[in-house]
Amino acid sequence: MQEIVKSVGIDIGTSTTQLVFSRLVVENLAGSYAVPRVSIVQKEVVYRSNIYFTPLLSATEIDAEAVKKIVWEEYKAAGMTPHDLKTGAVIITGETARKQNANQVLEALSDLAGDFVVATAGPDLESVLSARGAGADRISEEERKTVANIDVGGGTSNIALYQKGILKGVSCLDIGGRLIQVKNGKISYIFSKIQALAKKHGIDIQVGQQADIPTLTRVCEFMADQLAQALFLKPQDAEHRGLYTNDGTSIPSEPPVQGVTFSGGVADYIYNPTTEDVFRYGDIGVLLGRAIRSHPAFGQIELYQAAETIRATVVGAGTHTTEVSGSTITYAADRLPIKNVPILKVSEEDEAVLETLSASIINQMPLYRPEGRTEQIAIAFTGRGRTSFADIQMLAEAVIKGAKEAIESPFPLVLVIENDIGKVLGNAIRVKLEHKKDVICIDGIRTLSGDYIDIGEPLANGHVVPVVIKTLIFNS
Repeated sequence: MQEIVKSVGIDIGTSTTQLVFSRLVVENLAGSYAVPRVSIVQKEVVYRSNIYFTPLLSATEIDAEAVKKIVWEEYKAAGMTPHDLKTGAVIITGETARKQNANQVLEALSDLAGDFVVATAGPDLESVLSARGAGADRISEEERKTVANIDVGGGTSNIALYQKGILKGVSCLDIGGRLIQVKNGKISYIFSKIQALAKKHGIDIQVGQQADIPTLTRVCEFMADQLAQALFLKPQDAEHRGLYTNDGTSIPSEPPVQGVTFSGGVADYIYNPTTEDVFRYGDIGVLLGRAIRSHPAFGQIELYQAAETIRATVVGAGTHTTEVSGSTITYAADRLPIKNVPILKVSEEDEAVLETLSASIINQMPLYRPEGRTEQIAIAFTGRGRTSFADIQMLAEAVIKGAKEAIESPFPLVLVIENDIGKVLGNAIRVKLEHKKDVICIDGIRTLSGDYIDIGEPLANGHVVPVVIKTLIFNS
């Protein structure tokens, strides 16, 4: 039996705010006497909103009422009501995520549909969302190559690196199309880092100056050069380190990048350069896109067409696949249900050695501190090849070592395993933690980084729990 699910994604970014409404066909693909396996068998965007400049009250505050008005107007234009929608996501990204009242805006919008994935996406998580929306992970897997996605927005450029479909690293730079703004033919705003970068190269630009196209083109060429350096396509200069957002770090230098996709508002002008009015949006976005496209370093690697450009993040705003867990699980019944828990996924490569499994968890934990403190997460890995008592004990030790920060948090330790070891692994961890920590360890579930998980109350006399995986709609 098929079920129609309507979904909405709302992305409030540095430059733009937009919505996407989708129609998903969900079907149980299992036989009559088999455990249900519900999957999305068809997906279609039924409405794409206009793209609006994100309304701000000041440099540090979002205009929440104006955002809500935009959202309601687009609901009406799409012929949708909150009652029609069963899933969706509100994501605040880029510089907007750091505005003073970002959480209040999320709360104001979260009642506009069913169980939203409501998250303020920090720059690292945003890199993953936009890359998967652009299809960089799929291209990397299908081509068996190392592919980076650069999501060039208004205030930041988010980078995610995939090798054969596996996420290898993320980073974010303060490079974007609205970091220099133009009004009435004059420069009206310059981001301090870009002004300093220009000055390092002998270009003195000031607010109030005429917006000289050749001069601003040169500045954009230096910005594009920094993106090439971020992919290690050329040596990193003395200025490069200071351009990472929030003093962040670069992607790993190995494996070398073989291909690239671009998403974000500037991407359309990378794939389709234009000679028309370059200041049409009151910024340097068109010039920056042209500079990136013509940079020699990007000509040395394969340029792949992104599945989505300006809508990559919003199209990745959320859908769901409902499953039931395996029947060999451990859980703390009074901690269920839990909803909208982000997945920290350990790759199979990192999982192969217990030391790297622990390190992978530790290294990914900063992705899940959107406001500087640890949130509820679910740690996921396959658990393949570890079935003996000794294997399980060593795996439990490795998980405890890597998940120390999560264990010290007020939330239960949630583990999501593909292999059929949930009960024994969960019990082993509980014993090693002297039963002082609530542990939820489910199996039979496959997830990806960037997914969210809902775990419901137990079914079938407590043998299984229902699971909803919220993943990116156009990731396959």
